[in-house]
Parts: sequence; structure tokens; C-alpha cells
Amino acid sequence: MTDTASAGIPGAVTGSVRSVLRLEGLALFIGMTSLYYIWDGDWLVYALLFFVPDLSFAAYLSGPRFGAMIYNAAHSYLAPMAMMTTGFGTASPLVLSLAMIWLAHIGFDRALGYGLKYADGFGFTHLGRIGKSQ
Repeated sequence: MTDTASAGIPGAVTGSVRSVLRLEGLALFIGMTSLYYIWDGDWLVYALLFFVPDLSFAAYLSGPRFGAMIYNAAHSYLAPMAMMTTGFGTASPLVLSLAMIWLAHIGFDRALGYGLKYADGFGFTHLGRIGKSQ
């Protein structure tokens, strides 16, 4: 049984719920990018690091289950929110900046419809099927 089938769904949220999740992603992207601007972050650093979480695509070379696990770890809110909390708690501008960039990336992806992946393959996400239909 595949992840999508075992979840009791055809692979993703649909309708207005999908729209809300994508709008949340857009709000996160705009919010974190605006905060980075207000924070007076270095835009070269932002540009260089913005797509770093996408290096997790390389994990798919080891198969779809492992690829999904690594991709989801890099595209979940858990680690960057922990970083942001740590950054505030320790008053660390570097940690806060990295967390803002990472969260902005996740929001950007979600706004475009790239969701967390199921082990069925890269194109199966919680926000719907992406890529070419088979």
C-alpha cells in the first residue's frame, strides 16, 4: 500500500483547503522576506542561500522513499522554526537570518504548489500532483 493510499486520500488536499495552504505559503514567503528586509539582511546572502534546501533533491538518487524523507526534512517548518526560536533566545543575528531565508524558501515552494512529498515519487505531494501525469 502506498503512502497516499494508506492516508485514505488520493494524494493531496483539494479545493479551498489547497488554496488556503498555498496562500499561507505566499504569506510566509512575503513575511519572511519582508522581515529579512527590515532586519537589514544581506541580499547576496539571501540570493545564495534561498535555494539551498532544494539540494535535498539529490537524495532521490537513493530512491523515492529516502528522497521524500530528506526532501521533507528540508522543507518542513520544524527545523527553521527551531532555529528561529534559538536565534531569538540567544540573540544570534546569523541564526535568525538563516531561519528567515529557509522559511521564505519553504513559503515560496508552498505558494507554487510544491508540497511535502509522499514516498510514491517526487510528483506526489500533500498539495497535489506536480509534474507530468504518467
